[in-house]
Amino acid sequence: MGWRTWGALLGWVFGVAAQLEQAVLWSLAGYAGCLAFALFAGWAAWRLPRSWAWILAISAGIGLGWSATGWRAVDYAAQALNPGLQGVTLDISGHIDSLPQRGEEGVRFEFVPEAAQAAGRAVRLPDRLQLSWYSRKGSAGTGADRPVVRVGEQWQFQVRLTKPHAPFNPHGFDRERWWWEHGIGAVGTVRNGPRDTAPERLSEGRGWTVDGARQWVSERIRAQVADPRSAGVLAALVVGEQSAIDSDDWTLFRITGVSHLMSISGLHVTMFAWLAVVAVGSVWRNLAWRWPALAWWMPVQRAAGVGGVALAAGYAMFAGWGVPAQRTVLMLAIVVGLRMAGRQWPWPAIWLWALAAVLLLDPWSWLQAGFWLSFVAVAILFATDPGRQVGPSHMQEGETPHLGLRMARSVMGLVREQGVVTVALTPLSLVLFGQISIVGFAANLLAIPWVTLVLTPLALVGIGVAPAWDLAAFAVYLLTAWLDWLAQWSWASVYQAVPPLGVGLLAVAGAVLLVLRLPMAIRLAGLMALWPIYAWSPPRPGQGEFEVVAWDVGQGSAILVRTAGHNLLFDTGPKYSSHSDAGQRIVVPTLRAMGEGLDTVVVSHKDLDHSGGMEAVQAVWPQARWLSSFDAEPARRCLAGQQWTWDGVVFDMLHPTPAHFDEHGEALLSSNAMSCTLRISNTRTSAWLSGDLDAERETRLALANPELRATLLISPHHGSRTSSSPVLLNTLRPKWVVVQSGFRNRFGHPSPTVLTRYRERAIPWVNSPTCGAAMWRSDAPQNLRCYREMVRRYWHDQNPEVAGNPAGENP
Repeated sequence: MGWRTWGALLGWVFGVAAQLEQAVLWSLAGYAGCLAFALFAGWAAWRLPRSWAWILAISAGIGLGWSATGWRAVDYAAQALNPGLQGVTLDISGHIDSLPQRGEEGVRFEFVPEAAQAAGRAVRLPDRLQLSWYSRKGSAGTGADRPVVRVGEQWQFQVRLTKPHAPFNPHGFDRERWWWEHGIGAVGTVRNGPRDTAPERLSEGRGWTVDGARQWVSERIRAQVADPRSAGVLAALVVGEQSAIDSDDWTLFRITGVSHLMSISGLHVTMFAWLAVVAVGSVWRNLAWRWPALAWWMPVQRAAGVGGVALAAGYAMFAGWGVPAQRTVLMLAIVVGLRMAGRQWPWPAIWLWALAAVLLLDPWSWLQAGFWLSFVAVAILFATDPGRQVGPSHMQEGETPHLGLRMARSVMGLVREQGVVTVALTPLSLVLFGQISIVGFAANLLAIPWVTLVLTPLALVGIGVAPAWDLAAFAVYLLTAWLDWLAQWSWASVYQAVPPLGVGLLAVAGAVLLVLRLPMAIRLAGLMALWPIYAWSPPRPGQGEFEVVAWDVGQGSAILVRTAGHNLLFDTGPKYSSHSDAGQRIVVPTLRAMGEGLDTVVVSHKDLDHSGGMEAVQAVWPQARWLSSFDAEPARRCLAGQQWTWDGVVFDMLHPTPAHFDEHGEALLSSNAMSCTLRISNTRTSAWLSGDLDAERETRLALANPELRATLLISPHHGSRTSSSPVLLNTLRPKWVVVQSGFRNRFGHPSPTVLTRYRERAIPWVNSPTCGAAMWRSDAPQNLRCYREMVRRYWHDQNPEVAGNPAGENP
């Protein structure tokens, strides 16, 4: 491969990566101009002297990567949902275009609309929707009322849509990017109430499709295997249905470091390709014996290679076509193509071509953790074993025929490879997940050959011989028993603060140097480069200062307060469903990624939008002190007069008082009116947190304490008109207000009445849908940072609504 091609490929990768950093897209004309420059630079690179040609080749690649990715992004953005159609009941027809994801509440699937009407008028919708169809029994629906749909079926629905919008927090999953990458232009729900037009199946599936076959196999697995846990793992391994794996099992796999095995990996595809090469070669050899002309047309070795790659590609597509599978198929295809052409490239060239091709297929895969783990792992394995061949190969001439010695060498090779990968990928795993599996080496040492040589083959054989799935289910049981035993150790997995990008890249480079066959001095330098990532911790407020982080949790509240040496959580966020809450999805993962624990947790009142995450938080930090206004073990009552000081910062509980409880400890007021109210202050600034406290209690507090001030006010009751009373605002005189409310929430929060009060007093305010997580520090009280603005990319919701759905408001 020529050096100009090297430059162009490297430039392409850099150009794609750079375009993904854009906050706002250019116009098509801008990308067209960039493309024209790239084409000119490419033309010149092959005609000018080498000194200039190298620069021009890289420039051409950068321009092509930037413009091609930007052009696709502009085209996709043009399909966005018309804002006027949000929340409007639409009649649509089309077909289901993904494997349905089943849950206790209903089913979720991707839908391609072919016709749509609003009030009898034809309207245009995005090319792809994500719809949720809940059973009429709501979250309790687990019986015959649960919707049943199949990929490829034609349906007619009444739906309500919104643009893709999700909570946005540091270290959180970027669901808006996931929607973008999957072409989802709008999300919504199927209307199936008594007054709605009932959903109607218009036709069955459209003949044979890959996804249709995948669903058929998935359903057969569930019908054959009685244990849902094992059935979910088998569905993930056979058809790539990772949503079938139970959330508790995903936790187990993460703790033990084997998550990468629960989808079709490069190792699985390589093994399948090797079997396919042997099978195709044998068949072709027999055919050529009967019809010699076949061997002249295509030699057996070439036919075996082409057939093996073709079958491996089909297998990868059947299994979901994930990034590791794409990378493997592309590398195998390049190797077979080179052999057919009688050429040979070094492994870095094959690796780079595969990387560039994956980015051509899906530029946004650059942002996936699986992309980095897959490409870095295979690069490390080839770099540390120069004799390794890309693709399946036969026994090399001169290899010892002794079976025992060969097996011993294979075992030693597996141990060595697992050790190399563990050392090299540990810093990368810390950068991506903030977690290190201490037992990962031992877990993978047995899990990799077990999953690759036993579990996956049995699962695939089950497609033709269903009883094999019962054996595969037993193999899953044995695997999870081994992993459960490893995970029970308290030190099985450790969490550490996710480091800055620079520190992370330094550590990854150090790990690579450490495992390469280099002089000891260089490897020791690599070891030294690892130190900063394990020593790093996020900066904390100084003595006497504090920080408030109001997370974006939807329609609910969860607030972190940090001092120089302590952390307080005020409210734990809402409960989203019977198996999901903000504590599990946002609070716990974010705190772990920050490397933080909790000293005190205050749950203002028992409403589920404030207390929904209690169980998840308590499970991780049982030693924390808990305060609440209601009976909830292990919490004590929050009562006015409680005060403590952390690192020069004073915490004052102002409400409720003992008079608000009867002689039996029962509350005398409504849940909202009993909200714990906490004031946090230092010598210059203060913050006011009051849950859903109502206007009457606000007014009494303000009149009883006219000297109180609050630099930062967390808007009481999410900006409801029943709170943020004029008396409270006139007393506190806040410099900033943060409204924690849900995107297009049904209560209409924040209320226009309350927003008018803020404007009349010239109080700046932000709300969660537009801001994401809001971050404020007492040492810079004039500034409030919005996480959406800090890391905005063009696929993020650019103009979230200020208020919720004005259809109603909490009384």
